[in-house]
Amino acid sequence: MSKKVLMVVTTADKMNNGDSTGLWLSEFGEAYIEFKKAGYDITVASPLGGKAPVDDRSLAEEKNEEILSSASLLEETIKMDTLNSSDFDAIFLPGGHGTMFDLPDNLKLQELIKELFEAGKPVAAVCHGPAGLTGAYLTDGTPLVKGKRVTGFTNEEEKATGLDIHMPFLLETKLREMGAKFEDSPEWSEHVVVDGNLMTGQNPQSTSAAAKAMIELLG
Repeated sequence: MSKKVLMVVTTADKMNNGDSTGLWLSEFGEAYIEFKKAGYDITVASPLGGKAPVDDRSLAEEKNEEILSSASLLEETIKMDTLNSSDFDAIFLPGGHGTMFDLPDNLKLQELIKELFEAGKPVAAVCHGPAGLTGAYLTDGTPLVKGKRVTGFTNEEEKATGLDIHMPFLLETKLREMGAKFEDSPEWSEHVVVDGNLMTGQNPQSTSAAAKAMIELLG
């Protein structure tokens, strides 16, 4: 039987200043392509269900036709509330600035991440995707990331985008405050950190590597 992978994407389409945001397409498309090549059964879900917003900037920068065509898979996402963790072998959280606004406080996502992680199943996130980990706590009340080696979009990378002032928090700072052992590499370089069944990628350049790390763990 093929492995079943849950990909959770943002449905937040506005930042604090009212500018549009959403999912960073390559972080979804590159991972989706890797999972399909591995023969996985993929479910694409989101907090609200329906169409997931794609950040226009990610479309403007994207030249790969296969990744651009993956946007069609975001037209009708499944609402997360209808899902059970027992139906999946792994979860992957692509980034995009939208994740900073709707993933950290989503109770259903927190439940899915906790149950999958405690079952020893892969939990992976890339770039801003680890924002979804900041609200996850283990059964004993410990933050999931506490004491874990992780990475994500760094403070320096966020400042370089000029969008740091419009974010509800800085991801690197938040992960450190929660007790994570944050590891980074130079801006925009591929960097993936694996700690047991938790794997995180630093930025868009790390997407394929993060997906492959998850595939390796799944077998």
